[in-house]
This record gives sequence, structure tokens and C-alpha cells, in this order.
Amino acid sequence: MRTISSKENKIFRLCEQLTHKKYRDKLGLYIIEGENLLEEAVKNGAEIRTVLARPDYGGSFFGIDHRAFFLDDKLFNRISQTESSQGIMAITVKPQISPTGFIDERGGGNFVVLDRLQDPGNIGTILRTADAAGYRLAIIMKGTADVFSPKVVRAATGSLFRMPVVFMDSVDELTEYTRAAGKKLVATCLDGERYYYDENLRENIALIIGNEGSGISRELIQSSDLKIKIPMYGNIESLNASVAAGILMYEAVRP
Repeated sequence: MRTISSKENKIFRLCEQLTHKKYRDKLGLYIIEGENLLEEAVKNGAEIRTVLARPDYGGSFFGIDHRAFFLDDKLFNRISQTESSQGIMAITVKPQISPTGFIDERGGGNFVVLDRLQDPGNIGTILRTADAAGYRLAIIMKGTADVFSPKVVRAATGSLFRMPVVFMDSVDELTEYTRAAGKKLVATCLDGERYYYDENLRENIALIIGNEGSGISRELIQSSDLKIKIPMYGNIESLNASVAAGILMYEAVRP
């Protein structure tokens, strides 16, 4: 199998580009790293363009050897985004999801809406939890950090291969879309009218999770169909975004 050892090689240069969001957006590609993610990608039918491994990698290429190359140690380490890399990564095609395909999801499927979240760990964890709780779609609002960044991809632990993700630019676009899909927009806020367990969050909702510092935008709160809160004792004013999301999303699987 061929070894890439020149930094001028077009595959290596592509990998360097994909460490930046603007090229991930422009080219519709991103990098996944590690055996578990590659295995999940293959299992879920993700389109893998190229597999790259360090010369000392001794694991499996998951049946895609015809698109695999060794990458010189120094070059591999320049691209790797993990502290203790397993020595394998892949260039993967971003899934192309049409929001219109979910308009007729009136059978109970829930959506989660990420409003300007910035922490990659939170974003990845929320996507993973939404996947586990049976949510059908993640809507990413403008201003949210890149869901295909290496840290988000790692934190999602494969859920990006199963959880459809669409992007929206404005509150008007979101409200028009969720109403067409038959979903109630649900916002969490300190002045919420009722506690979350007093409402039915099992089906047909679009649950908004807001920015870690400022919460859900005022415009989105005003456009919501339902405003709820999570009870908290002491002087705590808010929970971590992914913790709050987990509490609320798991209402969908309440017996």
C-alpha cells in the first residue's frame, strides 16, 4: 500500500484544508479519526473517500483497503486532532439532508434545535443524547459552532452518522418549518410558565437548547409555543446545556 510522505501530496493538502471550517463547508467533507468512528461510519453507510493510517497501524481497514494509504508519521501527526491517536483517520462526505423530508413527520418524532451553542463537547453530547432518546432531527441555528469539527465529531461518538442534521438561518425560517412539520416549539427559560414534567414532551415537539452563556435568544423564546423550566434548588440559576438537554429529551421515552 502506498505511503504518502510529501506535504505537497494532494491528499495531505486536502486533509490540511479540512482542519478549517471554511473548507469543510466549501468541499462538503470532514475528517473522522479513530477505529470506533470508522467502524460506525461503515456500519451506517457513510460515504468514505479515503482512509489514512500511520505506517505502524496494525488494525483493520474495515474492508475499504482500495481507498487506503499510509501517511508518514510527521504528516499524520500534523493532521491528527487527538492526544493519543489510534493511528487511523478518514476523509468522509457530509450527509446531504433535505429538511422537506421531515415535514410529514407527524407520527410523534421530536426535533432538537441548537441555538448558537459554542462548546463542542456540549454539541456532540446533545446530538448523542438526541440519538439515544429517539429524536428524529437536529436543527442547527446560525451562530452555532461547526457540528463537523473534530471535537464535536468525537463527542457525538457516531451519532452524526445516524442523526440527520439541517441548518437554518433565522427564527422565521425555524418557526415556519416546525409548524409545517406539526411540531410545538419548546423553550426552557427561568420565567417558564410550568415545570417540564407538567407538560407532554413525548412527541411532536421541537426542543430548543440555548447558548451556554446567554441561553435561548429572546426572539426564539417569544416565538415558542411552550415555555418550561427545570426545578433547581439553592442559588443555581442554570444547568449545563447538555445536562438540561438530557433531562428534557428523555421525557420522550418515559413509560
